[in-house]
Amino acid sequence: MLSGALRRSSAAHSALVQIAFVLCLGVLVYEAAAIALAHMRAHHIPTDFGFWNQRAGFDIDQHLIAYSFTSTYGRAFFVGLLNTLVVAAVGVVFASLLGFAIGTARLSQNVVVAKFAGFYVEALRNVPLLLQILFWYNGVLKALPAPRASLAFPGHIFLNDRGLFVPAPTLSPPGFSLPVFHGFNFTGGMKLSPEFVALTLSLILYTAAFIAEIVRAGIAGVPKGQSEAAAALDLSVAQTRKFVVVPQALRLIVPPLTSQYLNLFKNSSLAVFIGYPDLVQVFAGTVLNQTGAAVPVIAVTMAVYLFVSLLGSLAMNLFNRRIAGAAH
Repeated sequence: MLSGALRRSSAAHSALVQIAFVLCLGVLVYEAAAIALAHMRAHHIPTDFGFWNQRAGFDIDQHLIAYSFTSTYGRAFFVGLLNTLVVAAVGVVFASLLGFAIGTARLSQNVVVAKFAGFYVEALRNVPLLLQILFWYNGVLKALPAPRASLAFPGHIFLNDRGLFVPAPTLSPPGFSLPVFHGFNFTGGMKLSPEFVALTLSLILYTAAFIAEIVRAGIAGVPKGQSEAAAALDLSVAQTRKFVVVPQALRLIVPPLTSQYLNLFKNSSLAVFIGYPDLVQVFAGTVLNQTGAAVPVIAVTMAVYLFVSLLGSLAMNLFNRRIAGAAH
């Protein structure tokens, strides 16, 4: 009886202490916010979103939705957001494909292939991403020839100092619009700016190096007895890897893979260093400088990265549960 009363008294005391701490913290946050708002109003710094529907007055080179200098700041926000999401989506897909290929190659019986894959992983993941972005942008893409002397690749793909020109799908009639050199530049097809190419390529190569190591560790973590059992059932090496090793390895691969996907998305903000019009460059850069609304702009930008990261984590966790359930 006495010990039970003491435990209840201790629990009540602990709860009161926690409530008091939360209340004090709330008061401090409120006072700090009130002081900050008063300071910003005194210096005529915007504290709301009154600028959202105002005319932006600046152009954005790459936009997936209609935009011009007469569009609003709100429209500019969505342009930057879509540009960021495109880079992230393309990066995740190709980094995954390359990472799985390199990770598998690291376990190859061919010494040359395994050593090359190992060199790729160690070289790419130990060089800062920003340096890789600047290398591809300033050292490679800017040094390419003019459109008249473009580098031509199979499939009507052309690369020059103005970007990458690729076929673009058309809806009326269904088919592809091909890039054709005319005058001083290419017409038709789709143009990918040098900034987009440098940023996306760097993110793919850099993230793939980390994914490759995750894949290698995941496959190596599957007990050898599983492969031996598959061999006893007369399964080929390819069948063993496809139906036995990879499904079990995915349970080890998916959790750390989620972190790499989120890192790729957040690392895309380095686009500001080469002028690619992503969310940070457009909204937290140009819009902030023109409106002076630092708090609303930065708050929205941070909220977007937080929301997308949480959404991505949720999706990968659900996928991981499905993989774990299928394995059982």
